[in-house]
Amino acid sequence: TAVGRNALTANTDGTSNVAIGAYALDANTTADNNTAVGDSALKANTTGANNTAVGSLSLTANTTGINNAALGAQSLDTNTTGSCNTGIGRNALFSNTTAGNNTALGYDALFANTTGANNTAVGKDSLTANTTGTQNIAVGAFAGDAIDTANYNTAMGYAALSSDAGDANVAIGR
Repeated sequence: TAVGRNALTANTDGTSNVAIGAYALDANTTADNNTAVGDSALKANTTGANNTAVGSLSLTANTTGINNAALGAQSLDTNTTGSCNTGIGRNALFSNTTAGNNTALGYDALFANTTGANNTAVGKDSLTANTTGTQNIAVGAFAGDAIDTANYNTAMGYAALSSDAGDANVAIGR
């Protein structure tokens, strides 16, 4: 199903796709079971299957990544091949390219993440500077917001662990 200018135009064998909005799923060729709602949602997707993108420019650069969910304008915007990511909120997981198994909930949560995997960020700007760090957990606005390459950290509470202190730290409270 396609509604909008250049929505699902390159599709050849892909089935069970829904594209609503200008350029939604525009490059899709053979991928199945994708839902794209919003201007340029899943625009570059070619063979990535089982993705859901709701919001303008969500999952825009995704080409072959599978099982991703993006809800909010520009969520998972630069993701190309990363799989099993969930970004909810404007700019959530915005810079993610190839990393997988990340969950970001909140405005700019995991914003700078590119290749860091298995991270969970809940709250505005939580883990926002993380680029390559893995297995970090941050819950609360600005929690872990300075962590960029560190691994195995847990930050709970407003602005908890707001300095990049290396690996394997636990901070509860401000």
